[in-house]
Amino acid sequence: MKSILIKNGTIVNEGSVFKSDILIENGRISRISDSIDSNPDCEVFDATNKVILPGVIDDQVHFREPGLTHKGNINSESRAAIAGGTTSFIEQPNTVPNAVTQEILEEKYQIANETSHANYSFMMGGTNDNLEEVLKTNPRNVAGIKLFLGSSTGNMLVDNQDVLEKIFSSTKMLIAVHCEDEQTIRENLEKAKEQFGDDIPVTQHPVIRSAEACYKSSSKAIELAKKTGARLHVFHLSTGIETDLFRNDIPLEEKMITAEVCVHHLTFSDEDYLTKGNFIKWNPAVKSASDREKIWEALLDDRIDVIATDHAPHTIEEKSKKYSEAPSGGPLVQHSLVAMLEFVKEGKISIEKVVEKMAHNPAKLFKIEERGFIKEGYFADLAIVDLNDPWEVTKENVVAKCGWSPFEGKTFSSKVDSTIVNGNFAMKNGVISDGKFGQRLLFNR
Repeated sequence: MKSILIKNGTIVNEGSVFKSDILIENGRISRISDSIDSNPDCEVFDATNKVILPGVIDDQVHFREPGLTHKGNINSESRAAIAGGTTSFIEQPNTVPNAVTQEILEEKYQIANETSHANYSFMMGGTNDNLEEVLKTNPRNVAGIKLFLGSSTGNMLVDNQDVLEKIFSSTKMLIAVHCEDEQTIRENLEKAKEQFGDDIPVTQHPVIRSAEACYKSSSKAIELAKKTGARLHVFHLSTGIETDLFRNDIPLEEKMITAEVCVHHLTFSDEDYLTKGNFIKWNPAVKSASDREKIWEALLDDRIDVIATDHAPHTIEEKSKKYSEAPSGGPLVQHSLVAMLEFVKEGKISIEKVVEKMAHNPAKLFKIEERGFIKEGYFADLAIVDLNDPWEVTKENVVAKCGWSPFEGKTFSSKVDSTIVNGNFAMKNGVISDGKFGQRLLFNR
């Protein structure tokens, strides 16, 4: 493996912004210093006027393989991740078949081993009847246990309270949850059908999948976690009311209950359904501007710990159906970092905070080994970004297999120039390598 010397870049790491060179050897950062001399064996990369960030760690994606590969696969979606400066991802179990046995889970790892451009881990899925399999999960090389509480689009609903309590009581592994109350959603849907018949407008989505449905489910999960001492991580907060369930008075490393927000809930509001329609239809739903502002407040004051995407592509044809038939979810990994950097430009958040929430904190929260920071001895996973290189999102430059983005027509002022994974240029000067440099994530537990 050839050494890489990055010269003249501006590093953002652990709350500091400073100019420095970085020497990468054998896949790791071997030296960070003001001025490092090159040698003949070194590939020199000039990062003048560019910022160097730890590669983004996205703790929630759906890359659709196996079984749903017409929407995307690990190869195509990890390429999109690389294009966006995401160097590691944690994928969810609601593929086909669901990853609810150790055998199926391991099959996903084998696919990634052969095809992933980025580092990878896969969640083990919990159901009403697979406790035995869940408890076999190896905390060293699996990110965590994923439960759909109250609502699941992939036949993975866990609604047996006794089973739930057993899972929470029986494992020390991180339990990540999707929280929406199924009964509340069903009742709201019936009301919408009575009012609109078969042609429910998409603007009803946040009414059907309401703030109440989210709060009812997440507050119950948190109550159970406190009762059992479980390590709970609540995915994709979408409401203002839920933010009060989380604390910021202790360091992240000491928290037993943590929270994530996704880029779409920080970006869009219910007003955007009028122009974007089903293309911003997610579960949980994008809600009001007021919800969005409260989520922002919680992100900035550290009640919310992590920014992710819930990247979940569907085809344009699927998304173009009427509301009741169109699936929820959309592609985001290619644009998550540049979207957050846009908020930096607007003064809404600092670049140091973006790095904390998208790289440092996911590494801390999941206890990922030697990643998420720009440190000597750590794996060289880096995003090199030009903060002043405007570009417009079009169908033609979308890398995800589905070929669309909720950001189409948006001009971002920052661009990910190059992405380094395990000391290799996975993308260089905007060109994605054919090489697949991703490795299985390991966890210090």
